[in-house]
Amino acid sequence: QVQLVESGGGLVQAGGSLRLSCAASGRTFSSYAMGWFRQVPGKEREFVAVISWSGVTTYYADSVKGRFTISRDNAKNTVYLQMNSLKPEDTAVYYCAASSKIIEARNLRSPADFGSWGQGTQVTVSS
Repeated sequence: QVQLVESGGGLVQAGGSLRLSCAASGRTFSSYAMGWFRQVPGKEREFVAVISWSGVTTYYADSVKGRFTISRDNAKNTVYLQMNSLKPEDTAVYYCAASSKIIEARNLRSPADFGSWGQGTQVTVSS
């Protein structure tokens, strides 16, 4: 398993930007597909974006497509989520997660597909 720590959350006005980071421990980071999810109280954890182990393949939820960008730096054991044009409905706790499943990254959209999770970072977008 890999240990994950998110950072970069905070309070931002609608239309603003934030970049989340997720630092991973372990030497096998580059073998994991990485995902970002978000959750608001009383709702299920929602898929946001996923990136393949190589970084070549990415896939986004329709609600963030064109506004968010997932990327990774395997040399730094870090995955990022650049969030632009933020909306109040993007307010949530954001989690990064790692998957060791050997399937196409675009099919990794369920929390059950990910075996390692960070503690989450709060993102609040004010109107």
